[in-house]
Amino acid sequence: MPTRNLCIWFVSATVVGLIGAGNAQPSEGPEQVAAKTDQLLRDEVPFANAAKKAPPRIDDERFLRRVSLDIIGRLPTPEEVTAFAFDPSPDKRTKIVNKLLADPRYGENWGRYWRDVIMYRKTEERQQFLVGIPLDSYLTDAFNTNRSWSQVATEFITAKGGANENGACGLIVAQQGQPEEITGEVSRIFLGVQIQCAQCHDHPTDRWTRENFHQLAAFFPRVASQPSRQGQGMRQEVTVVATDVEPRFGGPGPMAMRRQGTLEHRMSDPKNPQSDGTLMQPVLFATGDKLPIGTPDAERRGTLAKWITEKENPYFAKAFVNRVWAELTGEGFYEPVDDIGPDRHATAPKTLDYLAREFAASDYDIKWLFRAVTATEIYQLPSAPRRGPEDAPMQHNVAQRLRADQIYDNLLLVLEASEPPVPPGPFGAAGARFAGVRRQFTTAFGYDPSMRRDEVQSSIPQALSLMNSPLVAGALRGTGNTMLARRLAAINDDFALTQELYLRVLGREASQSELTTCLQFTKQINNRTEAFEDILWSLVNSAEFLHRT
Repeated sequence: MPTRNLCIWFVSATVVGLIGAGNAQPSEGPEQVAAKTDQLLRDEVPFANAAKKAPPRIDDERFLRRVSLDIIGRLPTPEEVTAFAFDPSPDKRTKIVNKLLADPRYGENWGRYWRDVIMYRKTEERQQFLVGIPLDSYLTDAFNTNRSWSQVATEFITAKGGANENGACGLIVAQQGQPEEITGEVSRIFLGVQIQCAQCHDHPTDRWTRENFHQLAAFFPRVASQPSRQGQGMRQEVTVVATDVEPRFGGPGPMAMRRQGTLEHRMSDPKNPQSDGTLMQPVLFATGDKLPIGTPDAERRGTLAKWITEKENPYFAKAFVNRVWAELTGEGFYEPVDDIGPDRHATAPKTLDYLAREFAASDYDIKWLFRAVTATEIYQLPSAPRRGPEDAPMQHNVAQRLRADQIYDNLLLVLEASEPPVPPGPFGAAGARFAGVRRQFTTAFGYDPSMRRDEVQSSIPQALSLMNSPLVAGALRGTGNTMLARRLAAINDDFALTQELYLRVLGREASQSELTTCLQFTKQINNRTEAFEDILWSLVNSAEFLHRT
């Protein structure tokens, strides 16, 4: 494609107006889109059983637990479970989805998800402390105010300034301002294409060439990430800067963190590594759009953001829809979710194409997409483990391990415990945020959200964190001012107390066999406090508590 005429378009002043506010409506509402999605999906991937019929939908208890964990990352309270079960409204599932999307914890939960998407591929450990809090805050606000995904992507790609003040700088800072690393992450996160595999040679399993990679990197050579210490306590900060003048000191230097940019990007010559390499023109591989060499940084990155988020781009909407679908149903159309190149095979490609088109037509309205996917048949089917590759895909919802933050926050919730304060360390409040008990859980239970859920492994440190953590052990006691001690004093009937604990920890009532087992156990122990301490311990250590089912 020929170079576009951008003389009258200057990105830094107009980009938000160009991408819109994300409030346009698609051709149909979420429920209608969900119904058509179900129809398309079953045309492409029919049910494997002989009758080719879906099993019954999950009951209200299970639905409320699932949708609460998916949207706000928290279990429903016993009172919420009871109220939802007795609500006679035929559209109560739609209403609860809307209520949860309006809950501030929605932004917190999904902000943490995308923080982990970005930070699990960081190039240096300290970046977690330097940008963790601002990135959290930025993403939480973006989701709660329902900024369009195109606006969020644009703000990440064009970010500039102090990372403590502008959380959108987090992606660039996490890659230490290195153009090649930024290139790989922008492509992986916003296009679902792992073009980083073409950095040193043509992609081994996809059509992308080394030239494609370095043409994309040519949008980022003027970016740099500069550390500094500011304030009375000499707090360490990082600033994303860009230059449109020749560097004074001969280039970025040997430091891992790139402290100053260069005017243009060059692709090294493997046969002559000491040479300057080939001067690269900025070209977006997905569309062929290009800019002239010499384009200023603001126009360069802003134009890239515009081209990436355009509805004509075949990857942008698909990448986001594929991720959200995988998170909500347990199986992506493409897996892993960040590898949707043209030489990859998709499950139900027509279904994905349709849902991506409708998402783009909504002006990339994220809440609209959640409403559509949670209204689908497959979202409301019973869960089961993922089957082997020889089995038909997308036959049911797939159980998923909760993320580390979700496990920790739900422990605090069900045990009515408070997070212990952590004094600020050398990295200030950000360091405190990732220290202490929460950090222990993150270390034990954390995983890269881009990996397949069946690849997330249980471990001995995870079991020890739940068994031996002082916070958990103290909160599980039946004496003192704990949740269990208060319930033991208030509820004299063992049957009622067992149901209360099941509702609180698992979001459902105990089955008859579970009730029988627990009541027999309390008689056998002959010490009510000890017996219910053991029952509560068993519930919070159960696979059901640790998974979204």
